[in-house]
Amino acid sequence: MRIVVNGHAEEVAPRPGQCLRTLLREQGWFGVKKGCDAGDCGACTVHLDGEPIHSCLLPAFRAEGRSVTTIEGLSGPCRPGQGVPDRAPDRAPDPLHPMQAAFVAAQGFQCGFCTPGMIMTAASLDQGQKRDLGAALKGNLCRCTGYRAIRDAIAGIASAEAATASDPIGRSVPAPAAPDIVSGRAGYTFDLAMPGLLHMRVLRSDHAHARIVAIDRAAALALPGVVAVLTHADVPNLRFSTGRHENPADDAPDTRVLDDTVRFVGQRVAAVVAETEAAAEAGVRALAVAYEPLPAVFDPEDAMRPDAPRVHGGVVSGADAPPQAFRANLAAEAHGLVGDVEAGFAEAHRIHEGTYLSQRVQHAHLETHGAIGWRDADGRLVIRSSTQVPFLTRDALCTLFGLDRSQVRVMAARVGGGFGGKQEMLTEDLVALAVLRTGRPVKWELTRQEQFTATTTRHPMRVRVKLGARADGTLTAIQLDVVSNTGAYGNHAGGVLHHGTNEVIGAYRCPNKRVDGYAVYTHTLPAGAFRGYGLSQTIFAVESAMDELARDLGLDPYAMRRRNAVRPGDPMVSTSLEPHDVEYGSYGLDQCLDLAERAMAAPGGDPAPEGWRVGEGMAMAMIDTIPPRGHFSDARIRLSLSGPSDRGSLLPGGAGQGEGRGLSGASSSLTPALSRTGEGVRRGDGDPSDGAVYELSVGTAEFGNGTTTVHAQIAAAALGTAPDRIRIRASDTDAVGHDTGAYGSTGIVVAGRATLNAAEALARAILTRAAAQAGAAAADCRLEADHVIVPGGRIALADLIAEGPLEAEGRADGSPRSVAFNVQAFRVAVHPGTGEVRILRSVHAADAGRVINPMQCRGQVEGGVAQALGAALYEDVRLDEAGRVITQTFRNYHIPACADVPATEVLFADTHDSIGPLGAKSMSESPFNPVAPALANAIRDATGARLTATPFAPDRIFRDVGAA
Repeated sequence: MRIVVNGHAEEVAPRPGQCLRTLLREQGWFGVKKGCDAGDCGACTVHLDGEPIHSCLLPAFRAEGRSVTTIEGLSGPCRPGQGVPDRAPDRAPDPLHPMQAAFVAAQGFQCGFCTPGMIMTAASLDQGQKRDLGAALKGNLCRCTGYRAIRDAIAGIASAEAATASDPIGRSVPAPAAPDIVSGRAGYTFDLAMPGLLHMRVLRSDHAHARIVAIDRAAALALPGVVAVLTHADVPNLRFSTGRHENPADDAPDTRVLDDTVRFVGQRVAAVVAETEAAAEAGVRALAVAYEPLPAVFDPEDAMRPDAPRVHGGVVSGADAPPQAFRANLAAEAHGLVGDVEAGFAEAHRIHEGTYLSQRVQHAHLETHGAIGWRDADGRLVIRSSTQVPFLTRDALCTLFGLDRSQVRVMAARVGGGFGGKQEMLTEDLVALAVLRTGRPVKWELTRQEQFTATTTRHPMRVRVKLGARADGTLTAIQLDVVSNTGAYGNHAGGVLHHGTNEVIGAYRCPNKRVDGYAVYTHTLPAGAFRGYGLSQTIFAVESAMDELARDLGLDPYAMRRRNAVRPGDPMVSTSLEPHDVEYGSYGLDQCLDLAERAMAAPGGDPAPEGWRVGEGMAMAMIDTIPPRGHFSDARIRLSLSGPSDRGSLLPGGAGQGEGRGLSGASSSLTPALSRTGEGVRRGDGDPSDGAVYELSVGTAEFGNGTTTVHAQIAAAALGTAPDRIRIRASDTDAVGHDTGAYGSTGIVVAGRATLNAAEALARAILTRAAAQAGAAAADCRLEADHVIVPGGRIALADLIAEGPLEAEGRADGSPRSVAFNVQAFRVAVHPGTGEVRILRSVHAADAGRVINPMQCRGQVEGGVAQALGAALYEDVRLDEAGRVITQTFRNYHIPACADVPATEVLFADTHDSIGPLGAKSMSESPFNPVAPALANAIRDATGARLTATPFAPDRIFRDVGAA
């Protein structure tokens, strides 16, 4: 059939049942994203004859004779892979479409995966629709931003500003990838075409617990296009953990690539590898499996009983918070005692006890998990994955398949969101097995349904808290009893339990503290790393209890925190008096409390509807800025003559954002047909076409956390240049020696420290060479944007490196660690007849140290608050009585849409951290943590009802208000 795409007529032959989105991606229009396959998320939005549609819902044949515009062609006709309008060679590039330019100016994105679809919808809005963006954008979801920046972009409000060589720090510098993101050129994991690519689909268990007796693959192998069927008989007889940490022993090795025992509904049973996705799906349907059903247990309290069915037998526990005594199905446990809690409660004037429940929450990043694997020209196994931890994944693959590190390369293109969910190895192992077995490239991209039913969630927790205080509010004792449901596998079981019971009580001065925590195996969907890493659940309990205690004592909630919160000079004690490496690198909690309290007292916010009950609430949180137990990062920076880079590709020999060859310079047989390589080397708009250029290589991943931008600013500050003069290559095991990964909010405080160390070392090397050339002392020379000032003149950087490039390396080890603080406050209105909650005002005060990029840091806070509101109000991964996930789509799992998210006023404390690079602290996870208790405290203030379980659904609020 004939179709016009981005101004050019094409003859295409869609397959029966093929949707327009898939057809467009097969033609090379990778700006059309796959997020849900159900018309729920809007990532696939295109214009059909000028009207926005979800291309995943439109059968491709219905586009016959019609005109389709994708994000690449929004500003004018173009060809696949261009993303810019057609133009004569001597003509300057056409500008972006006004809406694309507005999204750059407002930085209306973070990970950027939703951005092409969001822009296509926004570009079609008339003035009336723009007045009600909640309705206009109801079909487009963003998990990262909290929508304020998107609303600003549509309104034409700019936040980005230029940074000069004299002041790159503290400026809202736009992301280097911004033009590529808004024009659809930014490459994500699956945004490439590859010859000979095989596709993989996986058969999953319908049983919560069963032994696989037999798998008959004959019918599947007989189908046309099926190349291989993989079962537990084909995998290494090794166990590992999908959770990735610097020390692999932190997590229990309880998982196999494919197992002969299934332990939750949705677990992998077998994989079919075929020439097409349709053939792979047919192969899965043709598999015949005989199961022996086994008893299952779903509740963690039941699972700890002596007679409970065992989830695992004979598994070695993880080293982080290992079980200390036998108890059925225990994956990890943590205990701590400081002082005498019984004596502390005996002297208390008031005691509050309560049990608080937190539910499963899905990460819901719009790019699902997945990977593509192949053998490169040198025979190396190469995995391109949507991961936060490429180096740790490489090491795990080497161990599993008996390969040396030199034989495996793992890289990430731009990652479409993570939130901790991609600190796992959930697809790379099976893709690697398929590549090694078939010798051909293999792709496995999870569906949205699989993302809900077969990956990981936040740990559901039951937290019993008991607090005692004197009449003046001084705490006398704190006691926590925590049961965490880790699901069928123990990935992150110990780490989440350990972290969740640490800072939550370390934030308060109290002589008597006790913690008892248990992470328990059940036959349910595994839990894993999630934003906050256990703290959101325990802080919900403790901060709710603090509010109740303050009410019992007749004290103001801010005053209650000021009286008891740790201060510089206090020992930082959670559950032990043992020495540790956490220090007060800076302290801004006092400012955060003041900022939030003053803002809430000032005029502002929405008026309450008549007849609704109004209340205010607040909560605070503390977090260590770096995870314990080791976090390492390497960086390398090079000053060389500009031109095609020898470090520019995420694929050997690929074109990487227009930059030339891979590290080895070797050409791959795959290269001619590769149409997209992803992040690669990112060149700033201000980079000259010749002369000297800085090339920074880091191992950490960019997934909307803004590290690429901030690393450019950090390097620029050390080198006396502007951020747009820094090319960056990231998240590739060929780029640097090692990086633990982009988790625990370490992108700035660890990887950024490595970048600063490398850049400072290079600055010294530049000055040393310039001094030698000028016959002067290095102390008498000064590095500026494109030259070195020497006594009597200047030396251009290009001339300085004519004799050869200069290079330096930096490393950071994640110790010592500092602390960051957050305070959230809400004013809410509650309808007494329905339980509906409206947020009238939201204020968040953050102690982020020196804020290197205010626009990005504000966006991190807003996104964290929005995600936490979803978890507090309506998100809930629900299971039926057989352990089956029943919330399998965005249609029945409600993540916040534009209409759901209130504006949050973000305020920053004025601090300068002595540990973080250039005074900065982490601020990716921590904004999430105080939101649920602050909202619960506001609802309590409005209605008198204490909500003790999330989410705060209207029916639950209505019931609790009636009982109050």
